[in-house]
Amino acid sequence: MDVKLLKLTPLTEASYYVLLSLNTPNHGYGVIKRIEEMTDGRLNIAAGTLYGVISSFLKYELIKLIDESGSRSKKTYKITELGKELLEYEVNRLIELTNNAKEVLK
Repeated sequence: MDVKLLKLTPLTEASYYVLLSLNTPNHGYGVIKRIEEMTDGRLNIAAGTLYGVISSFLKYELIKLIDESGSRSKKTYKITELGKELLEYEVNRLIELTNNAKEVLK
């Protein structure tokens, strides 16, 4: 794994879900709604949080802008291969955490 990616871990819960939700191209409001669906309403991402995460992810090339259209310049984003690599690393890290907790708590 690229050293610059390791600096981004562990992901916050909001960052994790933003990256996960962009596995399919989506715009900001769609990301917010998708996260609410995935977490059964438990996690509600504020627009400011979302756009801060998006800005950071664009900077590190974890996502890319794939379309900017419409009267309100709705921007659509999608995860990049680098973003998928980071997401896979994070998923494996979380699995390890969960497995260790299950072992200790049984």
